[in-house]
Amino acid sequence: MGRRNTERRTALVDAAIEVLADEGARGLTFRAVDARAAVPAGTASNYFATRDDLLTQAGARVYERLRPDDAVIARQRAGAPDRAGYAALMHEMVDRISAFRSGYLALLELRLEATRRPELRAVLTRRVRADIDANTASREAAALPGDATAVRLLYLALNWLIVEQLTLPDVFSAAERAELVTAAVERVVAPAEAPAPRPPAP
Repeated sequence: MGRRNTERRTALVDAAIEVLADEGARGLTFRAVDARAAVPAGTASNYFATRDDLLTQAGARVYERLRPDDAVIARQRAGAPDRAGYAALMHEMVDRISAFRSGYLALLELRLEATRRPELRAVLTRRVRADIDANTASREAAALPGDATAVRLLYLALNWLIVEQLTLPDVFSAAERAELVTAAVERVVAPAEAPAPRPPAP
């Protein structure tokens, strides 16, 4: 497939994400995607064999766009290896994911669809598992306190905080959400243990 075709396919998948966020899974049709992407009618059906194919690729694309770029990763690795540094990373993650509002709302629609579509469920399961494993590896590489269980608990807690922020933004104020991110890290991540004192010389 040529570069132009690859770019067109990506643009169509991105348009599908926007349709999912605005109209839900039921509104995702080839015609709606063509209209959102501002391409001639019938274009999406030329690139995707079925609607299920489009749903599956939209799911993969959301996670691709949510992945931090190299600059963010470098900044994360340069941070302080303590709970304050960990909290800073979590604040940045929540802000970055929340900024891609349409992507996260589309992902919620896709998760509901995944309960009925095994292929989509398999794609999302692989992506989520890979994301959790990558976060665990990043924590270890940065020598941050806590363990793999802390990574998973923060994943669960902060994902729901993001859902709350994007769907019912008036439940918590921005200040309350920021406090909750910091509190989640402080309560879930055990402080780093001080090195054991050396025994006295004989």
